[in-house]
Amino acid sequence: MTFLIYPLAALAEIAGCFAFWAWLKLDRSPLWLLPGLVSLALFAWLLTLVPSEAAGRAYAAYGGVYIAASLIWLWVIEGQRPDRFDLTGAAICLVGAAVILLPSRG
Repeated sequence: MTFLIYPLAALAEIAGCFAFWAWLKLDRSPLWLLPGLVSLALFAWLLTLVPSEAAGRAYAAYGGVYIAASLIWLWVIEGQRPDRFDLTGAAICLVGAAVILLPSRG
């Protein structure tokens, strides 16, 4: 379930943040803020569904997924292809997220 929650949370967070970006930087209507706020609330709720005994650990592992998802957004939505440094950094972050999330803690 976690492997589904994190990508959905990343999409919700990025979409919510992009709504604010569009309003402030791209001169879009303030109405963009409404779906942005809903999307950010969805993001926060989704992270509460991650099975972890500590919120900080769930958030830390999510960080790697967020970085990778942001680069996918960069490519798919903004039309800018990530370079080898972007991809290398994202791979390092995903390995770090796996190290945080996957071990069995007793």
